[in-house]
Amino acid sequence: MINRILIRIKVIQILYSFLLVEKQFSLVTLPETPTKEKRFAYSLYLDTLVLMLKVAESIGRRGGDKPLEETRFIKRLKSDDTIKSQLARYRMAPFPFEGIVESIADKVKESAVYKNYLKDRKENKFGVDSTVWNDIYNLVISRDAEVNQIISRRENFTLKAVDRTVEFLNETFTNFMASQDGGSEAISALHQSLDKARELYFRLLWLPVELTDMQERRLDDRRHKLLVTQEDLNPNLKFVDNSLVKAIRECEAIRNFIEKEKISWEREDRVMMDNLLKSIVDSDIYRSYMDNPVETPKEDCELWRNIIRRIVFNNEHFLETLEDKSVFWNDDLDTIGTFVLKSFRKFEEGASADAVLDKYKDEEDARFGDELVKAVLKNKDTYRGYIDEAVDRSLWESERLAFMDVVIIETALAEMFNFPKIPLNVTLNEYIEIAKTYSSAKSGGFVNGILGKIISHLQKEGVLLKK
Repeated sequence: MINRILIRIKVIQILYSFLLVEKQFSLVTLPETPTKEKRFAYSLYLDTLVLMLKVAESIGRRGGDKPLEETRFIKRLKSDDTIKSQLARYRMAPFPFEGIVESIADKVKESAVYKNYLKDRKENKFGVDSTVWNDIYNLVISRDAEVNQIISRRENFTLKAVDRTVEFLNETFTNFMASQDGGSEAISALHQSLDKARELYFRLLWLPVELTDMQERRLDDRRHKLLVTQEDLNPNLKFVDNSLVKAIRECEAIRNFIEKEKISWEREDRVMMDNLLKSIVDSDIYRSYMDNPVETPKEDCELWRNIIRRIVFNNEHFLETLEDKSVFWNDDLDTIGTFVLKSFRKFEEGASADAVLDKYKDEEDARFGDELVKAVLKNKDTYRGYIDEAVDRSLWESERLAFMDVVIIETALAEMFNFPKIPLNVTLNEYIEIAKTYSSAKSGGFVNGILGKIISHLQKEGVLLKK
C-alpha cells in the first residue's frame, strides 16, 4: 500500500522540517578580551583539533580507505575557516604535535574505540561516527603521555588552562552531536507519518460504512415521525443495502483496525459528516444510482468510486477536517485515494480476502524510507558540495537557493548513490515530479538542470557508475 512514490514524498517532507531547524556545527570562539590562560587554552584547543585531523589522514586501509577521515566530524573540521587558517599557518611553521602524529595514529588503530567503530561501520549502523572522535580524544589522545609531555612544555602552561581546553573540546563534541542527533528523530517522524498514511487508508475505507449507517438511521427516524408519507414508510433502500459497504463492514482486517484505533468519523466531527452526507444525497451521482433498478456489485462499487473521487475529495469541510487531524493528510489524499479505489475493485471482484493492501509490497520497500533518510543525513555535506559546484553563479547564488529544492536534489542524489537497483532515469523523473508538485513553479526545470549537470560530471569522473 505504501509505495516508493509516497515514501519519497514523506522522506522529503520530514527532511525539510528537520534540516530547516538543524543546529549548525561551529567551533568554540576566542573571547574578545581573553586572559593569558584562555589564550593558551584556545591555542591548544585548535592544535588538538588539527592533531585529530592529521591522525585521521594517517590511518588508512587497503584500497585507499581512510575510515576516520570520512567521518562527518573531520569533514566539518576541514571545511571550517578557522581550521583552514590553522593548517595554512602550519605550512609555514612547525606543528607542535608533528613528531607524534604517526605514534598517536598507531595507538588509535589499536584502541577498542577504533575497532568498535570499524565493526559498527561495516554493519552500517546509523550515527556510528557521531561520537567516535569524542571517544578517541577522551580515551586515547587526552591520556597519552607523549601528548601531555608536549603540552606541559608549551609557554604559559598551567593545569587550569589545560582543563579549560578540555572544556572547549567537550563543548565542541556536544555541539557536533547536537547538530547530528536529528537522524533518529527524523526516522521516528517518518515512521509516524507513514503510519498516519496507513490510518488514512483505513479511515477512507470505513467512511462509506459510517455514511451508510447515518443514512439508515435517518430513514428509520422518518418511519417514526408523527406525520409519515408512503415514501417514509417504504423508502428506497438501495443505498443502505449497497453490497460494497456490506463487504467492507464484514472485512475482519478493516474492522479490527477501526476498533483498535477507536476510529469514528461521526463521533469526531458530526457536523462534517452531516454536511458530507447531504452533499451525497443531493448529488446527481446518488439520484442516478437510486433511480437505476439494476443492482450489481459493479454498480455498487462504481457508486462509491464516484462519491469518493467527485464528492468526498472535493468537500471543503472534509478537507479541513483532514488537515486538522494531520498536516500531511491533504497531500496524501490523492495517493491513498488510489489505494482505496484498488481495494474497492478487489471487493467488487469478490476477492475480499485480498482487498486490504499490505502496508508494504516487500521488505525492500519497508526499509527504503529509513535507508534513504540515513543516506541523506550521512552525505548531505558532500551532496551540497555537488549542488554548489553545479550552480551557475551568474544566475543563482547557492546560498539563496530554495531550501526545498536543495532537499529534493540531495535526496535524489542519495537514491542514485545508495540504491543500485533503481534505474537512474526513474530516480530523476520521480524527483523532478516531486519538485513540480511540492516546490515552486520553476523548480521542476531547476532540479532537472542541476541534477543533469551533477550526473554528467560525476559519470565523467567515475564517481557515479549508473547509466
